[in-house]
Amino acid sequence: MTLSYRDGRPGDGEAISKLFCRAFAATFGHMYASDDLASFLCDKAPEAFEAQLADPDYAFRLVEAGGAIIGYIKMGPNELPGDAPDRTWELHQLYLDDAAKGRGIADALIDWGFTEARARGFTHLQLSVFIENHRARRLYEKRGFVEVGAYKFMVGNHEDDDRIMRVAL
Repeated sequence: MTLSYRDGRPGDGEAISKLFCRAFAATFGHMYASDDLASFLCDKAPEAFEAQLADPDYAFRLVEAGGAIIGYIKMGPNELPGDAPDRTWELHQLYLDDAAKGRGIADALIDWGFTEARARGFTHLQLSVFIENHRARRLYEKRGFVEVGAYKFMVGNHEDDDRIMRVAL
């Protein structure tokens, strides 16, 4: 399967939304009541992604196979609580279809995120990750991210125990 990478652009919102919903539900859906999951996924509608795709403060990198988006990374303004260095950008989302995992795609997307952040003059990246998402935590730790705080991530009315991680660029 041939992979291609490109920047996200207006018009990609629907495909990104579908991938997000599919990937989030596949990884975490078993943890939530159906109403909580549905409420959370509604916030990730194509229109929300379209607004961010058109906003120069955000950046998306997509990976495609056979013309379909199979993964993406979304970078943007830091919205996480707590003290962070002034020039901190946030890695908001990194999602892959299950079949795309284990192929080095996540590393390639993070490499792009680091490069993009530096090009925009940021000195740090941070993110939040579910405390029991061991695969993602290992990936981020391998890339130099360290835990700097706790974060209560809401999925509908369900409170997840996330960790804020940060890396100096």
